[in-house]
Amino acid sequence: MAKSKVAVTVDERTLSEVDRWVKEGRYPNRSRAIQAAIEEKLRRHRRQQLSEEAGRLDRGEEQALAEEGMGDETWPTY
Repeated sequence: MAKSKVAVTVDERTLSEVDRWVKEGRYPNRSRAIQAAIEEKLRRHRRQQLSEEAGRLDRGEEQALAEEGMGDETWPTY
């Protein structure tokens, strides 16, 4: 995947924490630490969107759709 460089402004407190992570060996450098933070934020956002979409589903309607064509079979009660 192609990579692009971007410039960001970060407050000193945040940058100090990133530098501490690098010093502790959690990340090889600032760039990788910031990349990891962005990737994690994107994963969380996608999970949040999925959760919100799932919350909009009508459980009864979804079960009825799933049971279409099952004949006498039914879903077990959990």
